[in-house]
Amino acid sequence: MDLVAALLALAAMIVAFVPRVPPSWPATAAGAVSIVITVAHPLGGWHDKTVPWMLVEVPPLLVLTFVAVRRAPAPQAVVSAGLAGGAVALMLVRALWPGDLMTTAGACAGWSLLAIAATGTGLYARVLDSGRRRAVDDARRTQRLVLARDLHDFVAHDVSGILVQAQAAQLVPGPLPPQVADALRRIEEAGQRALAAMDRTVQMLHGADETGSGVAEPLPGVDGLARLAGGYSPSVRVDLSVEPGLERHLSQETSATVYRVVTEALTNVRRHACEATSVGITVARVEESVRVRVTDDGGGYSEAAGRGGFGLLGLTERVEILGGSLSAGAEPGGWRVEALLPLRPLPARPRRESRRDGAPVSRPAAGRGEPA
Repeated sequence: MDLVAALLALAAMIVAFVPRVPPSWPATAAGAVSIVITVAHPLGGWHDKTVPWMLVEVPPLLVLTFVAVRRAPAPQAVVSAGLAGGAVALMLVRALWPGDLMTTAGACAGWSLLAIAATGTGLYARVLDSGRRRAVDDARRTQRLVLARDLHDFVAHDVSGILVQAQAAQLVPGPLPPQVADALRRIEEAGQRALAAMDRTVQMLHGADETGSGVAEPLPGVDGLARLAGGYSPSVRVDLSVEPGLERHLSQETSATVYRVVTEALTNVRRHACEATSVGITVARVEESVRVRVTDDGGGYSEAAGRGGFGLLGLTERVEILGGSLSAGAEPGGWRVEALLPLRPLPARPRRESRRDGAPVSRPAAGRGEPA
């Protein structure tokens, strides 16, 4: 019977690591069978000294206890770990029965320390797993809040432009046809409702615990680079050069992306170039584009640090969506991150509209941040 219990414990340990198998089931089954066999020894009058098979059975039961405590839901973990750990604590009854009761109880108490150690290790691993999950959830929530804020600022900018044009059209000298006046009025009302709905949604997403008042902070852009550079590490000299008046020529999306490029580059310097003493940031206009260049003297990154980060990959996708490009690589004595962005996002495909005389004309659709 001890051989059966040992083989069952080994099989249960293997099954516990099979995907989609509830971690509590193998521990419950192995622990229950082991306890039944242990109780059967004094009840059935068995006196076999099968210590080797017991030594084979104990390690799988300890592993099952650890797995159940770490992965199973709390109520199930209590039952399954209790059975598997209790089976370990009571196992010496098979070898010591019949014998002195106090000796048997002391031996079982000593073996219970193994089950207690496995339970404590499982609890520690469970806490670590919970902390990692919370960190991932917090990071995802923060990213969603950033995307919600971006969506609010970008779309609100365009809807505001639509509202201004609808209001201006209503002030054109001369009477407007009733249908046109009614349509412009409905456009204005719909735009105002859309802005109010976006404000409420973003405030609800951020919550009062994010900013203290539940109001989304303004999206930083080129005008926030001076504050970003000034708040960097005091041990690193940051030289910031921004072309005067550049902010006036940039769309809101481009300005925000410039800020994101610089933020990601400084973050990588902090993480992967601790020996850096100076960082250079240059933001300047190049014809109808803006070039962002961030360099440091940190001696270059490793291949994994320079090319394996998800931050630069996600940032590259964002830059390319706006019609730009981003590159990063080693240069003598340090590292370089460089992005080239259009002053304003590229316009959509041409669309066709009718002239006042009814003849069709073609022109590019207005890009984000441009008047239609």
